[in-house]
Amino acid sequence: MELLDKLKWRYAAKAMNGKKVPQEKIDNIIEAISLAPTSSGLQPFEIIVITNQEVKEKIRPIAWNQSVITDCSHLFVFAAWDTYTADRINKMFDLTNAIRGFKNEGWENYRQMLLSSYPQKDAEENFNHAAKQAYIAFSQAIAAAAFEGVDSTPLEGFDAASLDEILGLRAKGLRSCVMLPVGYRDSENDWLVDLAKVRKSKEDLVTVID
Repeated sequence: MELLDKLKWRYAAKAMNGKKVPQEKIDNIIEAISLAPTSSGLQPFEIIVITNQEVKEKIRPIAWNQSVITDCSHLFVFAAWDTYTADRINKMFDLTNAIRGFKNEGWENYRQMLLSSYPQKDAEENFNHAAKQAYIAFSQAIAAAAFEGVDSTPLEGFDAASLDEILGLRAKGLRSCVMLPVGYRDSENDWLVDLAKVRKSKEDLVTVID
């Protein structure tokens, strides 16, 4: 299967060569992110795609000085909603109604259920829930990049508060949760490139309940 072959090919590149990824491939990765499933279809996150080298240079010191930050082609930052609000929930439900061209009683009842629940919850609890949704899309971005023959490096090792400040995320009601540099591996300078991929056996990973 082509997708599985691509996933076996991918790894978390530790060094990239600075070569630019064609915009068509970037657009395909973004489309895959957009198509990811999320709880109630709310898509409670945004993606910041950074190509500006000066901005990447600012981010590198607060991300353990990892070279892939500055040597990648595009740096994807996944930023989740800081909380759920009535306006945010209504916007997505209204968008659904506009695209589908009709209102559904069950769907509107579901809207009211969410409005009576999420906005009243603690903001930190809401952010953690939104961040989980961002991670679903993040995983899909990794797979999409591999399918395009593009390397990527999942990164949680950074100072989120500092990254939020650099990108002005808090003013937008967003908080960074994970980054994904994408580009092309620097095979000559990446210690991980030729090492075997190690995963649990299926027996250790999967429990089947018949």
